Amino acid sequence: MPSKITLSSKQMVEAANAAVRTLPVDEAIALANDPDVVFVDLRDPRELAREGKIPGAFHCPRGMLEFWIDPESPYAKPIFQEDKTFVFYCASGWRSALSTKTAQDMGLSPVAHIQGGFTAWKNAGGRTETIEAKP
Repeated sequence: MPSKITLSSKQMVEAANAAVRTLPVDEAIALANDPDVVFVDLRDPRELAREGKIPGAFHCPRGMLEFWIDPESPYAKPIFQEDKTFVFYCASGWRSALSTKTAQDMGLSPVAHIQGGFTAWKNAGGRTETIEAKP
């Protein structure tokens, strides 16, 4: 007999959004040149190649987030040890809500995510840059 899912992804995103800071896209765009803010792009490489990214954003595939944040992980990335504000984003704000909650639960602070994700960013006229696809 198949498993009965008792907690939907929609419920998980709603719970994450209730627990983290969500930035309206205009507020996120206003932070674009702040040297104390790191935008973290969680999308997979194909999405970056197809859509581009926020200029200067750090790419962290969603599947590596916990390992790259944890300073004791062999995969730790120094950027997550910096005294910065981390603003996560994905395509629509679902993965970034979950990622922001995870980062917050791990002790990374301050963190937030962009309401509506990269799609909202582009629709609001936020600057983007193209990424070359890797072979």
